[in-house]
Amino acid sequence: MAKKRPQTKAKRPQLTDGEIPVVGAREPCPCGSGRRYKACHGRAAAHAVTELVQRPFEGLPGECDWVALRELVPAATAELTLKEGLPEGVPSVRLATVLPMAWPALRRDDGSVLIGLQNDTASGDISRDLADTLLRALEAEPGNPVQGRRAPADGPRLQDLLDLSAPFEPVVHEGFEFWVPDAQNATAEVTASLERANAAAIPTVRLQGVEAAYWCQTPDKNHLRWVMPHPEEQLLDALARLHAAGASSLGEGTRLVGSFRAHGLTVPVWDLPSGFGAQDAEKPAAEFAERLAGALADDTPLTGDERRARGGLTNRQVTLS
Repeated sequence: MAKKRPQTKAKRPQLTDGEIPVVGAREPCPCGSGRRYKACHGRAAAHAVTELVQRPFEGLPGECDWVALRELVPAATAELTLKEGLPEGVPSVRLATVLPMAWPALRRDDGSVLIGLQNDTASGDISRDLADTLLRALEAEPGNPVQGRRAPADGPRLQDLLDLSAPFEPVVHEGFEFWVPDAQNATAEVTASLERANAAAIPTVRLQGVEAAYWCQTPDKNHLRWVMPHPEEQLLDALARLHAAGASSLGEGTRLVGSFRAHGLTVPVWDLPSGFGAQDAEKPAAEFAERLAGALADDTPLTGDERRARGGLTNRQVTLS
């Protein structure tokens, strides 16, 4: 019998990690290792997708307002400026808190783009997911929504696409009429979604005298929710100093009741009397900002009363994200 010829294996082209495409978890890995994708390069990709970015909006102008629009404000928009300028046929790009039917994005008939901020995201990096949605919206056919998907683990983030020198200036709306420039010609589905959203929206106003402070009205009482950029431990120490000194309120009938923790930032919350409007909060908030600046600069150890005040504030902290 003839001898069997030794089998020779052709060398596979060597791919870098960045060149290896995403495939199904149980499919052979495109790198040629012979292992399933999930046990090879898919392992690193899955980790990159699920790893939580604690401050996804860090480095963006108006980080505190991004957090507020993501977690606290029902209806608001903000113009976005792209680093490379607007593509041909795209007159504007706007961020919106929510879009009809919870669409991630919408390319309008006139070519303009709306990006929804409060949607669920597929990865642990909201910035990367939003950037992926933005890029797909810029290429979508006018008159169509953009559906959600898992963003590539090595895709760009908002910090890569937006002009970081442009200001971020939210505009708070009473309702969601900005969804439909021509309400009379809106579909029945969009009209019903608009009615539901308007019915659920809590009246909200952004204060003008301080950054990222939002007054809101509820049936029983009003609130002020103020997203602050300071490191959490330093901010809690400062709030505790003011609270122990009886200087943490915004005036008669108001009370600092705790804080939220959202996307790496802290959001102190005050209860306000039902008759205490947004305009009534402007001067007290500006005065509080001055007191807070002094407390933040104080690095002496907390007193016993201040430590107890800090413990109370910490116990009343709620994590939103």
